[in-house]
Amino acid sequence: MLTPWVTRILFANVALFVLQLVASRTENMQLLVLLNELVLVPTEIPYKPWTLVTYMFLHSGFSHIFFNMLSLFFFGPRLEAHMSSRSFLGLYFVSGIAGALLSWPFTPGAHIVGASGAIFGVMLGYARFWPRDQIFLMFVPLQAWVAVLVMTALNLFGGFGGGGNVAHFAHLGGFVGAGLYLLVVDRRPRQRLIPTEPRGPRLSRSDLERWSKIKREQLHEVNREEFDRIMEKIQKEGVGSITMRERSFLDTFSDRAGS
Repeated sequence: MLTPWVTRILFANVALFVLQLVASRTENMQLLVLLNELVLVPTEIPYKPWTLVTYMFLHSGFSHIFFNMLSLFFFGPRLEAHMSSRSFLGLYFVSGIAGALLSWPFTPGAHIVGASGAIFGVMLGYARFWPRDQIFLMFVPLQAWVAVLVMTALNLFGGFGGGGNVAHFAHLGGFVGAGLYLLVVDRRPRQRLIPTEPRGPRLSRSDLERWSKIKREQLHEVNREEFDRIMEKIQKEGVGSITMRERSFLDTFSDRAGS
């Protein structure tokens, strides 16, 4: 199940990519000039500070946006559900901005587009919370923490070895930004990390019975993890502890189970 900010980021990237295609195929010079103002050139950051953010929403081709958005689709929802939407959004943009800043000393004159720095930050966040989950890197199954190490090594080699037309330092900057962000978040008082959500109406035993009929094995892996978390919370803290969002999540799948 897609989460709110993952959905918005996916939509924004696809919308801008369609706009790029339209501008290119119609040779609309005004639109092309406007889009060019959104491209990151590290040496121009003092004069175009908005490009620290806007470059993340442009892509150089279909495969570029496809693999970035595919990674966001797989890793983003579970991470946003775990961290809270606000913390996830902070991680995403801090990672992308850090990717731009790290590119400045190493590739100052390059023209850089793509969400890769932010996506690498999301992958690091995923590996931080689920280090032993198996993911596929170039069709090779690896534990998440191992995949991060391999990607770091590949980008270091590509960056310092002249890796062609790939923004290796933006990728590495995404890892650096995400690592620092997670350190700061981990050191904040715990009560600040708990999203304040309004409690739902009083729950009855019938609600719990209805939710217990949800067929866990039929849920998507991401939804299964969230289902387990909420049910464990109910067991430990009681049904009155869940929020309206958590109740809505359970109601969605209990309705499906009953249909």
